[in-house]
Amino acid sequence: MSVTTVPVDAPAPAVSAPATATAERSTGGRVWRSRLVRVASVLAALAAWQLLTANHIRLWVRFDTLPTVTRILHTLRQQLQTDTYWLDLGQSLIRILSGFGLAAVIGVATGVALGRSRWFADIFGPLTELARPIPAIAIVPVAILLFPTDEAGIVFITFLAAYFPIMVSTRHAVRALPTIWEESVRTLGGTRWDVLIRVILPGSLPGVFSGLSVGIGVAWICVVSAEMISGRLGVGYRTWQAYTIVDYPAVFVGIITIGVLGFATSAAIELLGRRATRWLPRAGEAAK
Repeated sequence: MSVTTVPVDAPAPAVSAPATATAERSTGGRVWRSRLVRVASVLAALAAWQLLTANHIRLWVRFDTLPTVTRILHTLRQQLQTDTYWLDLGQSLIRILSGFGLAAVIGVATGVALGRSRWFADIFGPLTELARPIPAIAIVPVAILLFPTDEAGIVFITFLAAYFPIMVSTRHAVRALPTIWEESVRTLGGTRWDVLIRVILPGSLPGVFSGLSVGIGVAWICVVSAEMISGRLGVGYRTWQAYTIVDYPAVFVGIITIGVLGFATSAAIELLGRRATRWLPRAGEAAK
């Protein structure tokens, strides 16, 4: 009986080009289907809104008091042609980027320190846990007294709103890292800086970006609320001003603008996070 031997170093059979092309087309088809479903859900919601408001429907809520989609779009078209709309938009973006940028830098730094240093956690940890449950918007009176200008106070409120989600998520991500990673670097002669740069920062990136994603959403909530209370410019201030003069279509223009801005900034952070952590295995890749 003859025995067929197979060379140990024989190359693995290559995937045929047609199979690869079929897989790529299948993936592309799923992506486009997902996008179409998302767009269709938004359009369906707008159609339902138009139907309920145009026909003055009253169920357990009063849709007859809300403006129709067509009126809101007409008001939006008018505001897009004014300098005031774009000035408010730019002012809100400056505030959110300033406060969120400070929160990202300081939040990640203190989160890493809290996760790595017992002394820092003993000294600074109790202060953060006492301040964390306090809503940032409740600090508005303190910010008005503390800072000489309303602008600095609004940026401070935005910073506080984004800081705690970023800090807490970073701290948990650092503490959750396997100790064997650090021990491996130290065994090879690595210093504390090597551990920080090669293990702590890369390993905690998924948690950091989770905190950034949550932080930007909370920051938008608080910056708009702060603008309504003490601002003189901004999307939140203009939305509240429209409410005081009973201009409800303009109120919804402000609400939609805030939603679009929040969606765009959150999507940008998610995209940046995906690019920064592209070395991690994805769920779809693991299934393959």
